[in-house]
Amino acid sequence: MTDDTLSFKSASELARMVLEKKIGAVELARHFIGRIERFDGAINAVVVRDFERALADAKAADAALAAGKSCGPLHGVPMTVKESFNLKGHPTTWGAPGFKGNIAAEDAEAVRRLKAAGAIVLGKTNVPFMLGDFQAYNEIYGQTGNPWDLSRTPGGSSGGSAAALAAGMSGLEFGSDIGGSIRNPAHFCGVYGHKPSWNVVPMDGHALPGMEGTPDLAVVGPLARSADDLAACLDVVAGPGPSMAPGWRLELPAPRAEGLKGLRVALWSGDDIAPVDAPIAERLQATADLLAQQGAIVSDAARPQIDAAANRAAYVALLNSLVGAGVPDEMYEHNKRAAAAFAASDVSRPAQMARSMVLDHRAWLGFDGMRNRIRRAWRDFFRSWDIMLCPIMATTAFAHDHGPVGARTLTVNGRPQPYFDQIFWASLATLAYLPATVFPAGRSKDGLPIGLQAIGPEHGDRGTIAFARAMARAGGGFVAPPGFAD
Repeated sequence: MTDDTLSFKSASELARMVLEKKIGAVELARHFIGRIERFDGAINAVVVRDFERALADAKAADAALAAGKSCGPLHGVPMTVKESFNLKGHPTTWGAPGFKGNIAAEDAEAVRRLKAAGAIVLGKTNVPFMLGDFQAYNEIYGQTGNPWDLSRTPGGSSGGSAAALAAGMSGLEFGSDIGGSIRNPAHFCGVYGHKPSWNVVPMDGHALPGMEGTPDLAVVGPLARSADDLAACLDVVAGPGPSMAPGWRLELPAPRAEGLKGLRVALWSGDDIAPVDAPIAERLQATADLLAQQGAIVSDAARPQIDAAANRAAYVALLNSLVGAGVPDEMYEHNKRAAAAFAASDVSRPAQMARSMVLDHRAWLGFDGMRNRIRRAWRDFFRSWDIMLCPIMATTAFAHDHGPVGARTLTVNGRPQPYFDQIFWASLATLAYLPATVFPAGRSKDGLPIGLQAIGPEHGDRGTIAFARAMARAGGGFVAPPGFAD
């Protein structure tokens, strides 16, 4: 980290300062509340505020420490969570006006675990409508800007999450991911984000009425300003949910290596299915060169034995079926139109997928079978390789675009590309239930952050986070955007 001011310290450093009594939890909470009040008028990231309860929790954390007790590894750390998580006494809307009255009776399970570990939750951060965009705007809370350039998106759907972290308004953040919703904003805002292996972290309390359960593909996980914070947060929240806890235990394996020397890294730098803009490709190549200098074994030819088009077809079919079947009736028609626009953006997708986004069970099982063959191919691949390094998006953060979804494009190497084609890069890890960590890898010539995605074997979460940590040691890490100093 290149900015050592209080606002940009890692969550681990903030907790250590509180435990060593260099600062009190109340004082720290007031500092970050002051940051929100000072900077968030322009950014609009922290859209649900729970300051009174946060200060009461901070007071209790200080009292516990005075009595010789630690609340846990996040003792006194002020943080925010994505709006889609239940926070007791506040609405959970997912940016949909029809759910403004959906008041949470209790905290989501992940929020409960974070608070039990000592975190002080200041509020919730902005999202797109039904979490379905690479941007963060909706009719309830408005538009969130990117701290690096307010005219650009911070990403989505955890866009407010990444923006709050980058601007130093939160010490830690918790989001969700099904189409890159943790990873894409981390890339756009220059922070770290981890998509866990599927079902490693319970999703209880991350659902609208009628959507409860553990949905296929979707996960919840941390965003932070350091890889150490990702690891610390994952340790707090990972493990079986309430329904599975009586009979299941989770033991994620240790990383094969903590450093880069001898690490086996494959590069997937571009694909005809989803072309990548030159600045992203150049940053990926520069990272590969650095890896080689550090003694890693690097290959730009190694690939799992999967067909990219088949991977995308299975992912889109399962995603669209989930989007359509798992929402309340009042949201169904909107999502049907959005999915149809997504399907229409790719002429190579089978026509029946464009006509209907909800699969019957027989069709779902067919795509699930395809997915399981792809999972086996990844398992075989990771017997020889430790990390697959690739983009998470084709471009850096783009200008806000609230136009019709089906008409949107992204400019890649001077040519317009369908807006949602870039979800391909997110799908590589999501479809196969793999962990993926996005880490800051530098900036483009116009000063915008570039993040890269490290994918690992299923349940190899500690390995991808360790890789991101090692990359920071080799030269890199979070850099605060200009204009947000204390």
